[in-house]
Amino acid sequence: MVVVVAMPPALSLLVLLVLALHGGAGDATPPPPLRLVRGARRVAFDEGYTRMFGDGNLAVLRDGRRVRLTLDESTGAGFASQDVFLHGFFSAAVKLPAYYAAGVVVAFYLSNGDTYEKTHDEVDFEFLGNVRGREWRVQTNVYGNGSTAAGREERYDLPFDPTDELHHYSILWTRRRIIFYVDETPIREVVRTAAMGAAFPAKPMSVYATIWDGSAWATLGGRYRVNYRYAPFVAEFADLVLHGCAVDPLAVEHSASCGDEEEEAAEAVVSSAAMAAFRRGHMSYSYCHDRRRYPVALSECALTGGAASLGRLFGPDGMKRRRARRARDASS
Repeated sequence: MVVVVAMPPALSLLVLLVLALHGGAGDATPPPPLRLVRGARRVAFDEGYTRMFGDGNLAVLRDGRRVRLTLDESTGAGFASQDVFLHGFFSAAVKLPAYYAAGVVVAFYLSNGDTYEKTHDEVDFEFLGNVRGREWRVQTNVYGNGSTAAGREERYDLPFDPTDELHHYSILWTRRRIIFYVDETPIREVVRTAAMGAAFPAKPMSVYATIWDGSAWATLGGRYRVNYRYAPFVAEFADLVLHGCAVDPLAVEHSASCGDEEEEAAEAVVSSAAMAAFRRGHMSYSYCHDRRRYPVALSECALTGGAASLGRLFGPDGMKRRRARRARDASS
């Protein structure tokens, strides 16, 4: 027997509002499937991942095809790949918390910090929470061999609202390069050079997805902290792709051919024009132009696509000049 309980109109409206604010009014529309790397396939959660922390705040939905991570006053949540990889293509479609999410950090990244505590490698997508009425920022970063003193951060606006629906965020990691993608657009390429040395990630890494409280730094340098009156903060993950060379992380040597297929695929999926256009229109901070942190730019900055032509858009703190932002906004 089904019992229907009528709610007062005011209460009904309040429930609908809460659901809308926290993404509970229905599943996000799935984005079109990626066509970046041939043979890459989506995996169900239990097929490729394991729960890491915040078990009560991690919900696996749709036969393992979607995962919801929640941050509340008690904890955040996260999951990690069952395998450890040396090179590959890794992707997730992500929908970010809506409304007010200052201080909230959602991340999709590769790391081996659990295995190499002081010499770890890391490749990051970090979504840095928003103040109400402002857009989310996405940050990419690369660490190699514990080189955390030399951050290689870049931050970007996004040409869409990442809280409205799912969008793909992908990392292609090969022996010679790392490429970050938003949907099918390459937004950053890090090329391995002799000058970078061990600062280029080269040890096996796991794949992670997390949501956590980054009040100390995430939104305008920590000016705006997480306000738990707006909790719970919900991030949704789908289209989980693990396409790489699974290895024993403690092995002394690994196959020389690890990553060859991904390296070949990379040659076909980098559109220099598309990447240059995205960076010109949407990059809001670049370590290569931050002369306060790095009076002498790091070696790879001279090789960054369009670095010279973009230099006039950035101030000495590495932030995009306001005039350049206004000109961009006026033309959009």
